[in-house]
Amino acid sequence: MKRSVHRLFLVSFSALVLVSTGLRARAQWTPPTEEELKMTAQPEVPGAAAVYLFREEITDDQLHVWTKYARIKVLTERGKDYANIELHQYDAGDNGGYSVSDIQGRTIHPDGTIIPFTGKPYQKVIEKSQGYKETAKVFTLPDVEVGSIIEFRYSLRYDDNMYIPPDWFVQSELYTRKAHYLWKPTDKQLVSKGEHGEELTSGIAWAPILPEGYTVKPQHMADGQQLFELTVHDIKPTPDEEFMPPFKSLTYRVMFYYATYRSTDEYWKSEGKKWAKDADKFIGPNGKVKEAVAALVAPTDTEEQKLRKIYAAVMKLDNSSYSRAQSAQEEKAQGFGPAKSTDDIWTRKRGDDDEIAELFVAMARAAGMKGYVMAVTNRDRDVFVPNYMSFSQLNDLIAIVTVGGKEQYFDPGMRYCPYGHLAWKHSDANGLRQTDGGSALAQTPDEPYTNSRTQRVADLKMDDHGEVTGTVRMTWTGAPALSWRTRYLLGDQTGLQRDLHDSVENLLPAGMDIETGAITNLDDYEQPLSAVFQVKGAVGSPTGKRLLVPADIFVANEKPTFPHDKRETPIFFNYANIVQDATRYTFPASLTLESSPAKDEELYQGFAAYKLDPAATPTSITTQRRFELGTIFYKTDEYPNLRNFYKKFETKDQEPAVLKVATASATPAGE
Repeated sequence: MKRSVHRLFLVSFSALVLVSTGLRARAQWTPPTEEELKMTAQPEVPGAAAVYLFREEITDDQLHVWTKYARIKVLTERGKDYANIELHQYDAGDNGGYSVSDIQGRTIHPDGTIIPFTGKPYQKVIEKSQGYKETAKVFTLPDVEVGSIIEFRYSLRYDDNMYIPPDWFVQSELYTRKAHYLWKPTDKQLVSKGEHGEELTSGIAWAPILPEGYTVKPQHMADGQQLFELTVHDIKPTPDEEFMPPFKSLTYRVMFYYATYRSTDEYWKSEGKKWAKDADKFIGPNGKVKEAVAALVAPTDTEEQKLRKIYAAVMKLDNSSYSRAQSAQEEKAQGFGPAKSTDDIWTRKRGDDDEIAELFVAMARAAGMKGYVMAVTNRDRDVFVPNYMSFSQLNDLIAIVTVGGKEQYFDPGMRYCPYGHLAWKHSDANGLRQTDGGSALAQTPDEPYTNSRTQRVADLKMDDHGEVTGTVRMTWTGAPALSWRTRYLLGDQTGLQRDLHDSVENLLPAGMDIETGAITNLDDYEQPLSAVFQVKGAVGSPTGKRLLVPADIFVANEKPTFPHDKRETPIFFNYANIVQDATRYTFPASLTLESSPAKDEELYQGFAAYKLDPAATPTSITTQRRFELGTIFYKTDEYPNLRNFYKKFETKDQEPAVLKVATASATPAGE
């Protein structure tokens, strides 16, 4: 966990340590019913690979153990994959951890034959760093076939000094016939400190996202023990559709937490104020940052000029979120201890993405401007839920600086993000921001569709047989450029060249030879990123004396964006953007253009637009195509019209240009 986000986490829960859930084991296996043995499908999900017959999770804080029990019916060959089980565990030293134990399993054939699991799980390392190790116990249940029922259970045991409210993830990728959840909290009072040092007893609260008719049932036992229980049945699987919203946070679930507040407004106001104060303590600015800014900017610079210089300076630092975090021993060997302020980040010229965002704000303040940080939920994977009173759902820090009397948003922690812009996952995102004297829930602005652009140009020379040689040039700005540059940061130049080659290969007709050439402006994030490719190969499909070639070579392999008639979820694109194509074929005199797609324009309610514009000469055809997506979110009831819009222009994209082979003239005698 990043240092600054870790601070948010600790502030939120007043030093309570929260990790994954824990459980207690079930004593007996469940005998299968005749219907379960014979079943071959689940009517509610035709074609399902498997189905949960039953799931159970029990958390016992008295024993510091979490147990899980699952019964799965295998319905297809693909469903046999659920016999391969991987159970994660971790050790974070003094910060706690949990370990997997008591693994049991068995397979039941459709005829009732039982094959117990007698093997020994093997352990593999998932991630290992200074003071942290994540491993997994891996095993496969025996002799699984289509129609089998597989059962397994295990325990997760966690440290005695940890009090762990569970998260109940009710919805999964499989249909669930029945599930049961139970939490037996410790009867120990959890005490935290209030704003003025007063002791606050934490109560148990929860944020449920459940189907209609289901609710968590608190119970008070005769001995004073409190229990929380939930039983559900017939839970549909999580949707699996094209371009879905980030539903990770919105699947059916119950998220428990310890709370000292009566309302979400009270929580975010009070804990947000603590977070903002803690962030200011780290940001400053202090002496070294002030000295750096004084040397970096000129007194005659405008605020805009100052901030651009500061942004360029922090972008040059080593962003360890994309390179490698230094271990405590490495930091100590270089004379560095734990970072306590932005002075430390500037001195070592290195920090993670959040630390660099904080440094940018510190330097803006040192230059005389108002600056704040904002903690956002990355919308590439989550949705911010205010009713879930936890800072753990906030992922990254961005910066807000007042320039010329107007607040502007910046993303200095996102390496290669241009000045004055946000990475798409941080745009139109919700979270908590600093304000003068406190904090407030807020939303970041979106990025206009004109900021993200992909341009694809093919200049191709064709021979008599429909083979082409030529150049393909790709240019990216905004979100697509940042995506490619991030791949480069997380890999290397060779890996980037391979990925670019593969992306072009997937666009062009099969079998073409592609050679990656120059990549321009890879490190200059303020300029468009471009790459050149040399291509060679057949593009046409011969039919007698005619040759059919894709008018726009970049959509030759295009598949329908929305192949399904019906839709369960809203439509969510990552970012608004423009795609511009130009394909030019120059052909010999032995070929003539017989026909080409007609000029076309399609609009979708002012939110999206498509234009195709072919033009021809006696020896060439050039097709220009432009697609604009101005809005990223569409409601489910908009799907039919949106799908029809895509279907129209994607059908148009597949109309070929037709070249006719000229009839050879008779050769005069004597020649």
